[in-house]
Amino acid sequence: MRCGWCWQWRGVPDRLPAAGLVTVAVIVGGCAPGDMGDLKTYIQKTKAERHGQIEAIPEMEPYEAFEYPDHARDPFDADVVETGPEQAPAGKRREELIDPDRPREYLEGFPLDSLRMVGTLERGGTQWALIKTPEQTIQRVKEGNYIGQNHGRITEITESKIYLTEVVPDGLGGWERKENSIALSD
Repeated sequence: MRCGWCWQWRGVPDRLPAAGLVTVAVIVGGCAPGDMGDLKTYIQKTKAERHGQIEAIPEMEPYEAFEYPDHARDPFDADVVETGPEQAPAGKRREELIDPDRPREYLEGFPLDSLRMVGTLERGGTQWALIKTPEQTIQRVKEGNYIGQNHGRITEITESKIYLTEVVPDGLGGWERKENSIALSD
């Protein structure tokens, strides 16, 4: 039984499905086996060609570990890498190097590398350094002032540099003093 209203409703004539079948038959009929002599000749020629030989897999020499003379311990031994407080030289405690009750100064709120020395001045026999902060303000400091986030105490001011001593981790669980400086910016 044919659904007539679908084709008529869309305005398609009844002959269209028959025309589509004829078109498909013609296309499929063109694929029928015919003269395949060229293909057969190509296949025979390809099979007759001499192909190259694959090289043999090279023989691999077995790995021999190198033994360092006069070295009995393994450099990657976790017991040696992670030294405990008994094995490592005891560093100073942070509280021994800084005064934890000291009020923090304004310039201790900035990383040292973000501060710039922009000049010096002398007033009343005291040498002052002028520091530019990331906030673009100018602060003056003298010997004994603290600067930077590592408890850096200014030890000397020259016309071209500020010398200071910081308290930094020593890498072994302790703390140490380290000399640092800020040079005059151009």
